[in-house]
Amino acid sequence: MTQYIYMASPMKLPEGSFGLKPVSPEQPNVFKDELDFTHLHFEDNYDRASKTRFSYSSHFSFKHQVAINHNLLPLKYLSKSNAIQEKCLDILYSYIEEELHASGVIEYFTSLNGHEDLPIGINQSVSWTDIKTPYDLVLADREFWYITL
Repeated sequence: MTQYIYMASPMKLPEGSFGLKPVSPEQPNVFKDELDFTHLHFEDNYDRASKTRFSYSSHFSFKHQVAINHNLLPLKYLSKSNAIQEKCLDILYSYIEEELHASGVIEYFTSLNGHEDLPIGINQSVSWTDIKTPYDLVLADREFWYITL
């Protein structure tokens, strides 16, 4: 099963791919190496076909949500540091920091696909000032944080 990271906010969250570093704007699909290709894709919770918004998890209180999956985003107690994992966590950290400054609050949750509505294992409120490094964002399965400035 695939591990997902989900976020929710009272404000619209950006979607799309973050972290791609192509060799040039003229060659947007060519990359020097695997690290330059490593990126995170943030998918919003709006179904364009039906023009409706859905919730990734019943635990969220905000309507604007995104989902991210990447096999190298670690789970707590299973993380092994490598350059690709560090880049993914840096992207995630920057994304959350920027959106947190825009909205003041982010709900942050991780779960296996299909387990999003199971009971939360760990639920806590966290101040952004307590998050010192991108590795502080590594959560256990079904851990839910309410992050505030």
